[in-house]
Amino acid sequence: MREKQFNAAITGLGMYVPDKIYDNAYFEKIVDTSDEWIRTRTGIKERRILENGGTSVLATKAAEDLLKSKKMSAEEIDVIIVATVTPDMFFPATACLVQHNIGAKNAWGFDLSAACSGFLFGYQTACSFVESGDYKKVLLIGADKMSSITDYSDRNNCILFGDAGAAVLIEPTEDKNYGLQNSLLKIDGSGLDYLHMKGGGSLNPPTHETVDKNMHIIYQEGKAVFKFAVKGMADISYEIMKKNNLTADDIAYLVPHQANLRIIGATAERMGISMDKVMINIDKYGNTTAATIPSCLVEYYRSGKLKKGDKLILASFGAGWTWGACYLIWSME
Repeated sequence: MREKQFNAAITGLGMYVPDKIYDNAYFEKIVDTSDEWIRTRTGIKERRILENGGTSVLATKAAEDLLKSKKMSAEEIDVIIVATVTPDMFFPATACLVQHNIGAKNAWGFDLSAACSGFLFGYQTACSFVESGDYKKVLLIGADKMSSITDYSDRNNCILFGDAGAAVLIEPTEDKNYGLQNSLLKIDGSGLDYLHMKGGGSLNPPTHETVDKNMHIIYQEGKAVFKFAVKGMADISYEIMKKNNLTADDIAYLVPHQANLRIIGATAERMGISMDKVMINIDKYGNTTAATIPSCLVEYYRSGKLKKGDKLILASFGAGWTWGACYLIWSME
């Protein structure tokens, strides 16, 4: 394997959440649940809902926030990757819509579908583009309008999801002490039966029957998903620590996918780190799928909690199964 000339580092951040809030009291009115039940089992207090428009709205506004904070032109962007399972439509790609909306006339791009691991899979992809030396500015966006595929009569699932978009800019650095250091990414299609949306694709194209059978919304066997997620995310986070000779003391933050606070806690315990070293925003936004990890990075950086040189483990688990962990060293001042 040839030695890399560059590492790939995150150099810009942006995010967007809609104004509309569904708090736990809202769900107490529409399904048989309670604020206490939701908080103790998931850690969620609120989630944001996009009332008008599709995922491209979330992704575009996150990109615009990044460009504004960086004081850079969209014309500088080489590649746009949008990680999402709720594209505006099958084609054109949401990346095309974002490219047009922000005026990134020199960029090409595509959508990437890996459910809750979408951001990590996109992060590895974006870093590989930069490490190749062929691209200097890659815009990676994690965005999902989960409310568009949520059944609000299903009390077990409807409480979990929210809408959001978050973006990172990835650029080359010659200093190998910063940026992505290592990643472990995995898939296993045996997870199909436990977490899926069967309607809308080529296997079950939209018909009156697929709509009547509720095939266009999230189906999840909660107990099975919880079991696989706890083991998958915890094990791979521990594995990447050992692979890179890291101890709990070395790690500034675990940045986990925000699906369930108990899964997050189990992962931290497996790694031997305390919860004060875990990035959490599930209480405010719920599970926003591909947007959870980057939105944590944005909020912790902007609040001054994330410092240059901090060693981070990013970890996820999602439908597929898809799961993974990335080890990076933060480069932004």
